[in-house]
Amino acid sequence: MKIYDELSARGLIAQVTDEEEIKELVNSGKATFYIGFDPTADSLHVGHFMALCLMKRLQMAGNKPVVLLGGGTGFIGDPSGRTDLRSVMTPETIQHNCDCFKQQMERFIAFGDDQAIMVNNADWLLKLNYIELLREVGAHFSVNNMLRAECYKQRLEKGLSFLEFNYMIMQSYDFYHLFKNYGCNMQLGGDDQWSNMLGGTELIRRKLGKNAYAMTITLLMNSEGNKMGKTAKGAVWLDPNKTSPFEFFQYWRNIGDADVLKCIRMLTFLPLEQIDAMDKWEGSQLNEAKEILAYELTKLVHGEEEAHNAKNASHALFAGGTDDSTMPTTEIAVEQLSDGVIGIIDLMVACGVASSKSEARRLTQQGGVLINDVKVESIDFDITLEQLKNGVKIRKGKKTYHKAIIK
Repeated sequence: MKIYDELSARGLIAQVTDEEEIKELVNSGKATFYIGFDPTADSLHVGHFMALCLMKRLQMAGNKPVVLLGGGTGFIGDPSGRTDLRSVMTPETIQHNCDCFKQQMERFIAFGDDQAIMVNNADWLLKLNYIELLREVGAHFSVNNMLRAECYKQRLEKGLSFLEFNYMIMQSYDFYHLFKNYGCNMQLGGDDQWSNMLGGTELIRRKLGKNAYAMTITLLMNSEGNKMGKTAKGAVWLDPNKTSPFEFFQYWRNIGDADVLKCIRMLTFLPLEQIDAMDKWEGSQLNEAKEILAYELTKLVHGEEEAHNAKNASHALFAGGTDDSTMPTTEIAVEQLSDGVIGIIDLMVACGVASSKSEARRLTQQGGVLINDVKVESIDFDITLEQLKNGVKIRKGKKTYHKAIIK
C-alpha cells in the first residue's frame, strides 16, 4: 500500500488542497513538508503526538520533514482554539522551550544530512521590516476573508487583539520563506490551522506563480488531541520528568472504549492488517487492545524498557500486588507535617492527586480514596510520619495510583 493510501486508511487525512498532486508527491517521496510547533511550554504533550507520528511515517516513505519551531510566532501567540490571549513569553523562555522540543523530537524524527531539518522562524520573522511586510505580504490578504476564518471567529466576541490578528500573516510568510529557501512544497497541520495554511499556499501562488500544497491532519489532533492532552492534573507530557512512563502508560490504558481502536489505527505503527482484525473486538478484548495501545505508545516515546516496566507495574498493581517501583511518587517534607501527621486532604493536594482541597474533600466523602488499599472513611484521616517513611500508596478511584514518601 502506498503511503498516501495508508494515511487515508488510518483516518489521518481530513482535507487537502490538491489531492492528486499531493498523492503523487508523497507516494514518490518527493515532498518536502513542514509542520510548525509553537514553543508554549518546555515539553511537547500528547496533543503534538499525532503530528510527530505523521512526520515519522512520511519520512519513512522517503519524504523530507522540516520541523518549524515558532520562536518568532511565539512572540505573538496562535489564537486558534483559544478563548483568551496567550501569555507573552520572554525570548529566554522561548529559546529554552525550543531546545527542549528538539531533544524530544529526535526520538521520532531522523535529523542530519539529506534527512529532516529543524528551523526556527525567529531567524527571519524578527528581522522583518514592518512596512515592507505590509506592502509585500499584507496586500495579498483580505480582512473580510480573515475574519471569516474559524480561528478568528471564535475570538471576536471576547476580543481579538491586533497582535493575534497578525498570526495568519506570520504563518503564511513562514511557508513562503520555507518554499523559497528550503524547497518546502507542502504544509501539514491540524484542521484548526486550515485557514492559516491556505493563506500560505495562496501567498506562494500569487507571488511566485508556483504550486504549494496544504494537507490537514484529521480532527483527532485538535478536539480529540486537546482532550487527550488533558487530565485532572494537567497535560500529559512527553517529558518523563513531567509525566512518568507509568503515568503515560496508564493514561492510554484508561482511554475510552470508543476511542481505543481509533487511536491504535492513527498513532501506532502496527500493520493495518493486524489492526483490521481488531475491529470486531468487544468486551474484555477491548482491555487487551488498550494494553496494546499503551505499550506501543509508551515504547515509542520512552523506549522498550520503560514500556515493559510500566506494563509490569500496571499488572502488579491491578492484580493487587505490591510492586510500586515505577509508580508516580511525591516526596513530602517534614515541614509539611503538623505534630507528626498530615491530613488526607493536604496530602492529596501535595501529591497532585486532587487539584484542590475541595476536590480532595469531595472524593474522600464519596469513598473514592484509599490509603494502602484501605478506604478512607473520613476527611479527618491522618497519615503519620512513620507511615510516610515506608511509603504510602494513595489510590483515587479504580485507576489512579500515587505514592507519597518522606524526604
